[in-house]
Formats: sequence, structure tokens, C-alpha cells
Amino acid sequence: MDDDRPLFFHVMAYADDADRDVIDMVSGDPDWEPPTALREGIREFADALVADYQYPPSEGRGDLRDLLADRHDVPVERLVVTNGGGEANHLAMACGLAAHSGNEVILTDPVYPYYADRAELLGADVTYVPVAADGTLDPADVRAVASEETALIVACSPNNPTGAVYGESVKRELTDIAESNDALYVSDEVYEEFDFSGRFHSALAFDSDHVAVTNSVSKAMATTGLRVGYAILPDHLVDPVRTRHMLTNVAVTAPGQHAALKALRETPDEYYAETRAMLESRIEHFCGALDAAGAEYIQPQGAFYVLARFDDFPGTLENTKRLIDEAGVAGMPGDAFGSAREEWLRFALVSPRATEAADRLAEYFA
Repeated sequence: MDDDRPLFFHVMAYADDADRDVIDMVSGDPDWEPPTALREGIREFADALVADYQYPPSEGRGDLRDLLADRHDVPVERLVVTNGGGEANHLAMACGLAAHSGNEVILTDPVYPYYADRAELLGADVTYVPVAADGTLDPADVRAVASEETALIVACSPNNPTGAVYGESVKRELTDIAESNDALYVSDEVYEEFDFSGRFHSALAFDSDHVAVTNSVSKAMATTGLRVGYAILPDHLVDPVRTRHMLTNVAVTAPGQHAALKALRETPDEYYAETRAMLESRIEHFCGALDAAGAEYIQPQGAFYVLARFDDFPGTLENTKRLIDEAGVAGMPGDAFGSAREEWLRFALVSPRATEAADRLAEYFA
């Protein structure tokens, strides 16, 4: 492929240029309404004082940091507001690599590709640990490859792309492995509001100086364009992260922080519960269509992605384009997420036409 863009953008561009109607299930951009309070917060900021339009504190607004620190029961000094969860992950990985003696990053396979891309950008050596058939991670497999060369263990739960939820015992073991090897465990918890299993457990519970947790409002509040995330860091990484953040982003958008703060204060639990119920319904219908198509798939326990494999239809970029052209459904090729599921395709159920997409797939593979 003669294209330097990330594969996500290549597939989306191909779907946009198609000569037929295509249902986009490529990227995790939520299609449901953000909280009412978030829209109100953006409108409020339009009438803010001139001073409020200037640089906010680089580490984030004090009242926003106080609220997030209180919710996670951590000292506010350990929390830095970032340009979305993406920057939070990048800063935790970059500063973790710089602070720890090894140069190895341990990732799951399959894996969210931006972790691997960041590791490559940072010049790290990557070791992949394949997950089980149902997407679960066995910490013993991580322990088997970890060593004094390990600087980072990066894992997302609920997981993109498998939908697996790593419970308390798994995260406790990953924390112990990081401590035993003087490494940093980066726990990406951006999908915590989309746990259908009831097993979500934050790695912050272990109060370890070998754990960094990243999160954002992007997915939970259907605002991926707002770019308000945060990192909760061990003490020795706070200053390095603040410095890198200041030198690369200066500060996070003031209107975004204002809107996020209002939404976090005022959005009722029912908003998240209704979103989970809607997604569970989509997943049920989509997986039913996969059954009708004779596909193998991983039943997600969280997040909003489904990995599926169709007989005699490997999940290559060529077949991804073929599915766009012939079925009108755009997913992601499995090899974008590593080698363990390169025969599979990933579908993001964040379209109001997710049910229609499921029916198209069932008809196409019937």
C-alpha cells in the first residue's frame, strides 16, 4: 500500500470514495448524543470573560483536576489533564520508557494499533502476548516474557479490539509483574463506562508507584472531538509528564475543559446506563447476524467493538475493500491489530445503522 497514513484513515477514505452507500464501522466515534450538560457548557463558555479565553493552567483547570482526583480517590498532584486519552497514553509511555532501565514494551495481541505505533515512534522493542480465544489475557503469559529489559506493560480494559474486561485478579497480577521487573503498567481505562460484565476494576486500587492510569471523556460522553483526557501518574512521573505536556501542547482547550467539568458534575448515572443498554442491544443483534452468517466471533464483555472471522474470507485490506464494494459495510482488517487475529475483521458498533450493517453482512455471507 503506497500510503503513509494510518490504516484507519486509508480505509475510511476508500469507503468515502465508494460508488455505493457504505455503513462506516471503522473507527470508534460514538454516534449517540453527548450529555445535555456538555452542550450547555459549550454554550456557557461563549459568554465567558476575555481572561477565560487565555491559556489555562498547563496541567489542567484546578476545579476539573479536583473533581477527577476526588472521583478516583487519588491526590490531585498526581493528575494531569491531557489532549485526549491519546496524549495521556503517549506521555505515560514516553516518560515511563525514559524513567525505567529497560527498552521493552509488552503489548497484547491483538492490540489497539496506536500503542504499537507509539512504541515504534519512541524507539522501543515490542513483545506481543497473544490473548485467549475469548479475548481474555492470562497474566502468566505476561510474566513468562517479562524481564529486566521490560520498561512498560500497556493494556486496555475494557479492551479494544476484543471487548474483553480484565478483572481485579488480572490487573493485580499485571501490577505485580511491573513491580517485580521495575517496569510501569499503563492501564488504559477509557472504556470503563462500557462494562457489560460487572467485572471492571481500576488498576488505581492497588496504590502502586508502578501503575499509571489513563482515561478521557471522549468515549463515555460521545465527544471524541473535545480532546479532554487525563493521566493519573506515580509520583516520579508527574514532573516529566507535565514538562513534556507543556512543551508539546501547552495546555488543553479551555472551552473543552469547561464543558467537560460541567458535564462531569451534572450528568446523571442514567445517561451511562442508557448508553450501555443501547450498545448491548446492538451487540446482541450484530452477533445474531454473525451467527446467521456462520461467522466465528468474540462476544464482547465491554467497549463497542466486535472481532469476527468469516470462512474463506480472511481479514485482509483487499477483503476489507471488497466488503465495502460488495456489501456496503466498512470494517477494519484484522492485521491492523497484530498477527493473532489477522484473519479477522473488526467492526465498531457506533453507527445508528449498526443493525442494518449486521443484516447486510448476514445476507452477504449467507
